[in-house]
Order: sequence, then structure tokens, then C-alpha cells
Amino acid sequence: MGIAIGAGIAVLTGIGAGIGIGFATGKSSEAIARQPESAGQISKNLILGCALAEATAIYGFLIGILLIFMS
Repeated sequence: MGIAIGAGIAVLTGIGAGIGIGFATGKSSEAIARQPESAGQISKNLILGCALAEATAIYGFLIGILLIFMS
């Protein structure tokens, strides 16, 4: 029972990643609207930030799977 609870908590990192990516996308859209000439640099930073945020969700998912199948 404890393993399932731990796996569920580990998978909840996807919620944080989703909120973070949504917040970053909104802010980058505002930044591009304010300064369209720097859209290229803003987009590069957005993609890098989203990739790092998504990596945390994937790590949480992998931890959850490892907890279920390795225990």
C-alpha cells in the first residue's frame, strides 16, 4: 500500500510541470507582445525552460514506475 502511495506522489510532479510550463508560456507571450523584435531570443529561452520543466515530470513518472515494478 505504501508503495502505491509513494508512486502516486511521485507522479504528481506532472502537475507542477504543467503549471510551470503554462505560466512560462503566458509570460513569454506577454514579452513577445511587448517587444516583438526580441521574439527569437524569448522563444529560445521558453523552449529551454519548458524542456527542463518537462524533464522533472518525466523523472517523477520514472520514479513512480520504478517504485511499482522494482518493489
